[in-house]
Amino acid sequence: MGIINQIKEKAKMTQKTIVLPEATDERVLKAAQEIVKEGLAKVVLVGNAETLNAEAAKVGANLEGAVIIDPNTFENIDAYVAKLVERRAKKGMTPEKAKEILTTDVNFFGAMMVALGDADGMVSGSDSPTANVLRAGFQVIGPKPGMKTVSSVFIMELKNKVEEYGNILIFGDCAVIPEPNSQQLADIAMGAAETARSVAGIEPKVALMTFSTKGSAKHDSVDVVAEAGKILAESNVNFEFEAELQADAALVAAVGAKKAPGSKVAGNANILIFPNLAAGNIGYKLVQRLAGAEAHGPLLQGLAAPINDLSRGCSVSDIVNLTAITSVQAN
Repeated sequence: MGIINQIKEKAKMTQKTIVLPEATDERVLKAAQEIVKEGLAKVVLVGNAETLNAEAAKVGANLEGAVIIDPNTFENIDAYVAKLVERRAKKGMTPEKAKEILTTDVNFFGAMMVALGDADGMVSGSDSPTANVLRAGFQVIGPKPGMKTVSSVFIMELKNKVEEYGNILIFGDCAVIPEPNSQQLADIAMGAAETARSVAGIEPKVALMTFSTKGSAKHDSVDVVAEAGKILAESNVNFEFEAELQADAALVAAVGAKKAPGSKVAGNANILIFPNLAAGNIGYKLVQRLAGAEAHGPLLQGLAAPINDLSRGCSVSDIVNLTAITSVQAN
């Protein structure tokens, strides 16, 4: 059974409520029907019910079983407004401005549903830039207690050389932080380890990667990665990790044994933390395109509640799958 099917089985058991705010997108309407049909989550769509049902009929989607909420007629909008004013008081937020945002920006409305417990998670981004989804997450949900960094990971499902590398690798950060500092790299590693356990069901073995293995090269950027390893050690994290590894030392047993003898991670890492966003983004796309791996994500991590971002080129199945993943994260 593939990782997505495993996740879907978990989602069916949790029955979380997931809001899909971009309901005017026909892919979202079709995905909502499929999510309800498969029993993956309780679906909330944001918009005018008459309009959405008419749009759904045009594209052959049935919204029966999904809840539709119109921010302009929502009975609890005053509570949402008060919460946004509270959250953004230092930025000069007024009730008038908060109401305008919540009734015109579906991502903010969806995020507020999650913040106030009316939904367990949100999936958005099919019809808006990543920055818009992240902004709603940052400003409304905020970071998880004890975590200052919001980042992302991809779950890479391998189809080739599974005997050597396993069928699941987790790559981070591939979508959020362009140049992470040492603390942010450590936070990305901690978030990825939690995602590995809660979503992928694997025990994390984390490699913080760079172009040097254990002092084989000297550079300021290498020092940033090595320092991240020290931060993890001082934090007494509950997973195995190794800092300052090249990719081959992280993944290939013979190379790992030679370059980092005695390491519990070198040669069998299943979580790869890239030194910057360029490396992470390039890395996951190379593995996806050249090795034929399935790339599931990006999954956002570090927020107090799960919000996940879609590519604007996503398919209906991408929305369905990410909803299942978000449901499992919410559990």
